[in-house]
Amino acid sequence: MEVKDLKPNTSIDVLEVEVIDVEESREFTSFRGSGKVTTARVKDKTGEVKLTLWNDEINLATPGSKLKIENGWAKDYRGELQIGSGKFGKIIVEE
Repeated sequence: MEVKDLKPNTSIDVLEVEVIDVEESREFTSFRGSGKVTTARVKDKTGEVKLTLWNDEINLATPGSKLKIENGWAKDYRGELQIGSGKFGKIIVEE
């Protein structure tokens, strides 16, 4: 799968991307609990997209690092396409 193939409200089987930059993380509290969240801009040869990172995932993304997202999701958030690993997916740092 490539960035150009992503559509809102669909799953991602495997997507390999490179991190362009990472925003400052922020703390949150909701009815589900509390933690940290941030977004990173990632790219492949076909385009760019925002990647949502939660808690321990935040440390995986540094500018220039290559990530593999497995069993993730794509959704529209405030008019912008975003991706993430979701509850059942995972993010792997590629060497």
